[in-house]
Parts: sequence; C-alpha cells; structure tokens
Amino acid sequence: MIDIPELWRYKDLLYFLTIRGIKAKYAQSVLGIGWAVLQPLVQTLVFTVIFGNLAKLDSDGVPYMLFSFTAMVPWNYFSNILTESSNSLVANKGMLSKVYFPRLVIPLSSIFSRLLDFLIGFLVMIWLFFYYQYTPSINVLFFPLLLIILIMTSLGAGMILSAMAVQYRDVQHAMTFLVRLLMYAVPVVYSIHIIPRQYLYIYALNPMVGVIEGMRAVFLGTRQMPWDLIGLGFFVSIFLFVFGAFYFKKMERTFADVA
Repeated sequence: MIDIPELWRYKDLLYFLTIRGIKAKYAQSVLGIGWAVLQPLVQTLVFTVIFGNLAKLDSDGVPYMLFSFTAMVPWNYFSNILTESSNSLVANKGMLSKVYFPRLVIPLSSIFSRLLDFLIGFLVMIWLFFYYQYTPSINVLFFPLLLIILIMTSLGAGMILSAMAVQYRDVQHAMTFLVRLLMYAVPVVYSIHIIPRQYLYIYALNPMVGVIEGMRAVFLGTRQMPWDLIGLGFFVSIFLFVFGAFYFKKMERTFADVA
C-alpha cells in the first residue's frame, strides 16, 4: 500500500514537481493560464451548438450550456489525469535511474498540478450560474463527497496507467484517442435519462457517472441526489484506488530497469 510517512518526508519534492508541472504547461504561452478557461468554454460552446441546438438533446430543463459545462469541469480533470499519468514516469525516466525517492511522487504531482485547472473551471462554472441566474441548493454541502470520489478515481486510474506505461509504451499512444471516446461513456453531452433502466447500474460502475450526476443535482437541481449512483461510484473508486496502489507498489521495483 501507500507509505504515507515516506511520502510526507518527500513533500518538498512533490511540491517542486507540482509547481514545475504547472509552469511547464503555461510557460511561453500567450494566454498562459487563460487556456484553462478558454479550452472548456470553447468545447462546451461546440457541444451546445451541435448537441443542444442541432441535435436538440434533452438537458433536463436547464440551458444546455450550463448542463454541459457542469459535467465538463470534473470530466476535464479526470481525462487530463488519464493522459498525463500515462506519460508521467516515462517523461521523468532520468530521475528514476539516478536517485531514490517514492516513485508515486511523480504521478501524484501530475494529479495535484491539474487541480489548478479544476479550480479555474469551477470558478467559471460559478460565473455561469450567476449569468443564468441559478442558485445551488442545500445539497451543495455534499460537493466535498463528490470531490473525494473524483480524486480517488483519478488517483487509482493514474497509478495503474503510469505503472503500465513504463512497461507498455502503447498505453501513452492509446490514451490520446481513448480519452475522447470515453467521454461518451459518461453523461457529459446527454442526459442519463436516455440510459435504459436495466443497464443503469452497469453504466454507473464508472464512478464518473455518479460524480457528474451528483454535480448536476448539487448545482443545477435537475434531480434528487442520485445516492444509488454516487454510492456505487464511491465503492468502485475505493476498489480502483486500492488496486492501483497495490499494482503500482508491485511494479515499482522494475521502473528503473525498464525506463
């Protein structure tokens, strides 16, 4: 499992790599951190035109822009983690063979550096609420639970993919297009109501389903809190996290040799 005391001893390295990841992403960029605002906004505008205006998909009675962007905030964070984690250890292979430190620090730094993008996207979402004159309900108190599920799922998937990518370089290339396909496996551009009832709980084995539907229940009030979907996603995220930790620990001793 994860050695928390050891990670704590290397907290300065984790901080350095996290800051380096943020700077590397926005250094020598004209818009800089503005890309964290522009990218999800443009993507959501495209979805609004195609799926909201042309295809006229149901948006549970709320403006499609708000319906889609509320889902894009957690999904963008998760999808970016999938892409960056699969490349994190390989991109830092020089460090793996030269000095000892907990190897988990590297994928963790990718996960933490992306929290800035999540925060910016979240602030833009709050601005959209004001623009469309929507007020979150009392269920907003449950938002920290959704955030825990999102981070645990991201950590679990990140540990698995980063460890796999050291030995199988195909993982990096596969994730580039796989992430685009996976977006349609969660209710980002469509309402979950189109999923047949008999397949709903199979569909909800993806923890991101509970997170996204929970976000909409918390901030848009489009439905009651989907505790069945959130609960199922919570247990799957725990399994994914524990499995990812064991798998990463098992593969860790081979990183320096393979990388």
